[in-house]
Amino acid sequence: MRDKLRVKSNGVISLSGFTFLGLIAVFALQSIWLYNTYILIRNNIQKECYAIMEKSLEEEGNMRICLAPKGTEIYSGPTNDTIPAMTYFYEGLSNLGYHLSLHNLDSITSELLLKNGIEDKHSIYIRNLRTGETLDSIGYHSKDSWLTIKPKYFPIRKDYTQVVQIVIANPSQTFLERMGLLFIATAIILVLIISSIIYQIRIISRLKKIFKVREDFSHAMVHDMKTPLSTIYMALNFLHSGRLDDKPEMKDKYFKIAESEADHLLTLTNKVLTLSKLEKHKLEMVKEEIVLISMINKLTDKFTAKASKPVQFTVNLKATEVYADQEYLEEVISNLIDNAIKYSNETVDIQISSDSNESYTILKVYDNGFGIAKEDQAVIFNKYERASATKRNRKGGASGFGLGLNFVEQVITAHDGKIVVNSIEGEFTEFIIYLPKIIQ
Repeated sequence: MRDKLRVKSNGVISLSGFTFLGLIAVFALQSIWLYNTYILIRNNIQKECYAIMEKSLEEEGNMRICLAPKGTEIYSGPTNDTIPAMTYFYEGLSNLGYHLSLHNLDSITSELLLKNGIEDKHSIYIRNLRTGETLDSIGYHSKDSWLTIKPKYFPIRKDYTQVVQIVIANPSQTFLERMGLLFIATAIILVLIISSIIYQIRIISRLKKIFKVREDFSHAMVHDMKTPLSTIYMALNFLHSGRLDDKPEMKDKYFKIAESEADHLLTLTNKVLTLSKLEKHKLEMVKEEIVLISMINKLTDKFTAKASKPVQFTVNLKATEVYADQEYLEEVISNLIDNAIKYSNETVDIQISSDSNESYTILKVYDNGFGIAKEDQAVIFNKYERASATKRNRKGGASGFGLGLNFVEQVITAHDGKIVVNSIEGEFTEFIIYLPKIIQ
């Protein structure tokens, strides 16, 4: 079983590794998607800016041709992919003395940029492409960034001694508007994925803890059940051998040992089954008015006789009756007394008291044992919790399965009551049980 649990635990670890790999893959794919979208939008903006520049030059050129005398003709020349037909038009105007007006061009360009929804932080340069010299410029000048848009130049002289180029300095707003929905969708997807991963990690962490607890529990149960089973086997072997037939007192002693150990195993088995029913809400409490003194006397007599160390009981019952299921309440008190004896020094002082208020009958079980560390008090009622028992075991106490106090809490909860613990490590432990009074 331990190997099976270890395989499951390793499977959980592998699942965790695949989860992180999946998260990295999602981030990588999302990043590639965003980058490709950015490049596509960037290219579209560059094409739009070039078309705007061409349109602006055309309008600015028409403004200059209106200044020329009627009948003025400007002849075109051979065109190709790098020399548009309009280049001859602009060069002809300049040769006639009607030079390009950057202010007019800038004004037209700003209007067209805004009309096309492109951020108007631009500059226009006139450069000599042969020498790389900037001949003139106008507009918003700033250092280039990774968002800077630089469409291809537009020649206004066929020998490339003058070309016009528009530069959009930082069109972040334009990118944000065009990629806004994508960013929002990406953010939502990432939040959902990260939330799912975090939730999955928590589940995995919890499963790993459960696997570890179950493994520890299985080991502890097998180990601790071995002793009573061995004792029963040994006692039955002696009785079956006939060697004790002429020793009735010794024979009776071995019968009692076997009976006690069998009762111990049966109690543990019933406790596990009861816990299972309580957790599935399939166990109903048969509540009635119980006389406390008879039940407490029965338990004190039982533990005084069977305890392996001196036990002193002090009983103070101000409330004489309680409304509960007698069988299960007796098992609850028995568990608390048994723990008090197990986790104590050589002599044990146990005080059992009762009281009441308007709503509850209050039962208290106090012992002068090892006490419970403050950090353990919050978890001692958890199923299979053995932190406190482990520490006590180092001091010579008995180890357990971590079922007793969980059983106690489950039974009290099934009674619609509550249980709290008050303890100082090394001094005392007191369990306080609140059981609702019968409603008349």
